[in-house]
Amino acid sequence: MSFFTAIQLLGGVGLFLYAIKLISDSLQLIAGERMRNIIGMFTKTPLLGVILGAGVTMVIQSSSATTVMTVSFVEAGLMTLTQAIGVIMGANIGTTITGQILAFKIKDFAYLFIMLGILFMFVCKSKTWKHAGEGLFGFGLLFIGMQTMESSMAFLRDRQDIFLMFSHNPFLGLLAGAGLTLLVQSSSATVGLTIALGSQGLLPLDAAIPIIFGDNIGTTITAVLAAMGTGRAARQAAASHVMFNLIGVCVWLPLMPFYLGFIESTSSSIGHQIANAHSLFNICNTLIFLPFVKPFAALVKKVFPDAPHIDTRDTKYLDPLLIQRTPVVAVSAVRRECRAMGELLQDLLSHVERLFFEAKESERETIMEMEDKLDRVETAIRIYAADIMQAGIDGKPAAELEALVVSAGDLERIGDKGKRLLDFYDYRKKRGKEFSPEAMKETRDLYRDARQVLAMALSYIDIENDKGVTREALAEMALRIRKGENELRNNHAQRLSEGKCSAESGLVFIDVLGAVEQIAYRSRKIADHMSEKRGD
Repeated sequence: MSFFTAIQLLGGVGLFLYAIKLISDSLQLIAGERMRNIIGMFTKTPLLGVILGAGVTMVIQSSSATTVMTVSFVEAGLMTLTQAIGVIMGANIGTTITGQILAFKIKDFAYLFIMLGILFMFVCKSKTWKHAGEGLFGFGLLFIGMQTMESSMAFLRDRQDIFLMFSHNPFLGLLAGAGLTLLVQSSSATVGLTIALGSQGLLPLDAAIPIIFGDNIGTTITAVLAAMGTGRAARQAAASHVMFNLIGVCVWLPLMPFYLGFIESTSSSIGHQIANAHSLFNICNTLIFLPFVKPFAALVKKVFPDAPHIDTRDTKYLDPLLIQRTPVVAVSAVRRECRAMGELLQDLLSHVERLFFEAKESERETIMEMEDKLDRVETAIRIYAADIMQAGIDGKPAAELEALVVSAGDLERIGDKGKRLLDFYDYRKKRGKEFSPEAMKETRDLYRDARQVLAMALSYIDIENDKGVTREALAEMALRIRKGENELRNNHAQRLSEGKCSAESGLVFIDVLGAVEQIAYRSRKIADHMSEKRGD
């Protein structure tokens, strides 16, 4: 292979990969968010998941995008592992459409697609039509990339012995297909290259099929990468993708002679035969596995067991038995736990007030213990809520659960702000620079107002807002604190100019005001989350 031939081959692969990315990105911009919503909503049974996964992948032309979305849904607790397996099976089928398109001799129309794509991109004003133009442009580039790869490999016609070893040793073909897909991160590119080799008469079908099998193993790397750094549920979803494809290869590889004969009977064109081998492998795998999705999910969990749950001794209401018996009642348990967390937070802020404004050092240890407990309770709520979603709830209870988890996170952050005031107190004491009495009074008034906003917001976590706190009243109170913070900053600037306080202590004062304002801001967000999700 000469240098220029290598450049031509790499350029063809690059064009092909760029074309696939262009098609995928443009279609996702047109319908990607809708596809994400559909995946989350319509996966009640494994069969629906298969149909949906195949359909979405056909539309957005990327099994990687579908599997990554699926892994993210499992991580968020919006989809069970059983539902995810169905979608992943469907994605495997949907991705074979690219190979089927490439097998058809429509590459002579490549420049027509490019011309239409450019026309849509530069003439149309609608973003949707512009994205459609990008997709058409990518579709044309797909075939130009194929042509470039085919012509660059013409020199191999006299070296067919290189590829015959894949016929004699299918495991080498398996490794080649998996390795190439791992390298280029695109199963469609591997299939396209295999079809190009076959169409040039360089690769016999019995050598191409093991490469296609290997391609199905290599394509799982995307889901594996997406699951890195995530929770155990997401890693189980990625593992199911790997195990599903790997078991499928192990089932079909020993049946190669029979499979080869069947594929040869499907078409007289080797390009179509390779595409059919890819499609039928994934379709047959799905048909075999579909009745056993639940046992397969159990196997995945046995191989990759659920992470041990944290100690819930700090919680009052999170009973794990409720999740399996009545998930909706478990949502109520989360609500009660969030309310108890809010009460713990109010108690913590009382201790912070006594330490910061009255210098009661005896409060320090209590504050640290309570803040640590808040962190543990928030973690317990988050894990418990994920288990509820895995058990299966939807509609209003699911929306309420999401709002409660977000609110628990806000409560934990408010606790962090309270602890931050302890740090500011230590800084003041260390430097020996106190706030002026006037500044301390103004700050304490603002702090008490922020605590009042929190108390108002916590009423939204109850089943009914029985204290009659409206969002308008709460927003008005939070806005008053924001204005009060700005006013105190101005007052501080005035005292600084008059020499009543030092610049060093003044900087700490500004930070303290910001922390207090954040308590009110996060409190208001809690009311917003709960009100919107519950439809108040």
